[in-house]
Amino acid sequence: MLELVHVTKKYPSPAETGSLCVLNDISLKVNDGQSLVIVGPSGCGKSTLLNIIGALDRPTEGQVIFDGRNLSKLDDNKLAEIRNHEIGFVFQLHHLLPQCTVLENVLIPTLADKTQFSKEEVHKRAVELLERVGLKDFLQYRPGELSGGQRQRVAVVRALINKPKLLLADEPTGSLDKAASQNVAQILVDLNRSEKVTLIVVTHSVELAERIGNVMELNDGLLSDRKNK
Repeated sequence: MLELVHVTKKYPSPAETGSLCVLNDISLKVNDGQSLVIVGPSGCGKSTLLNIIGALDRPTEGQVIFDGRNLSKLDDNKLAEIRNHEIGFVFQLHHLLPQCTVLENVLIPTLADKTQFSKEEVHKRAVELLERVGLKDFLQYRPGELSGGQRQRVAVVRALINKPKLLLADEPTGSLDKAASQNVAQILVDLNRSEKVTLIVVTHSVELAERIGNVMELNDGLLSDRKNK
C-alpha cells in the first residue's frame, strides 16, 4: 500500500550549514489495512512526514510509493486527484464549515467529483457513517452546536466519505479532553477494521498510541521501532 524509500526533507536555514534536515533517510513499508502510530516530541517532524505521505508536500530526496505509484513522478493535478479520492485527512482542528450542517460538512469532499458515486450513494454512506459514530440525531446540527469530540467525529466521517485507501490523522485528539479523546481513538480503531482502511496517526499522546498499537518513534529526523528503544 505505502512505501517510503530513503525519504529526506530539508528546509533552508540561516545557519552556516545552509539547510535544516527534518527527516533523515527514512524508509518504511505499510501494508494494506494496517494501522501505524508515529510518536515523537513536538517539532520533531511528525506533521512534515504525514504531509509527505499524504502528497501535501514533496521530499527533498527519496521516493513515496503509494498503491504502486511513485508520487514524485506525478504532477500537481494528479496528486490533487489522489488526495481527494484515495487519501482521507483528519487534523487536530476539525476545519468544519460553521454555516453548514453536519451532513453537509461530511458531503463536501464528494462535490469535487460527482462521477465517482451517485448522490444517493454518498448520502446513504454519510448517514450510515454518522450513525456508526453516534451522531444519528445530529445530522442537521451545525458545528457550533456540537461538543469538541462530536466535531472531531464529524471530521473523521468526512475523511472517510470517499472510501479512501489511506486515512491520515495528525494529532486527532490533541484538542480534546480525556473522555472525548478516548472516544475518538476508539472510533479510529473501529473504522480502521470495519472500513479496511490503512490508518497512520501521528501523536504525542501515549494513550492514543497504545490504543491503536504498532508504534514507531520519530526523533532527530530518524524513524525507529519504538519497541526496540
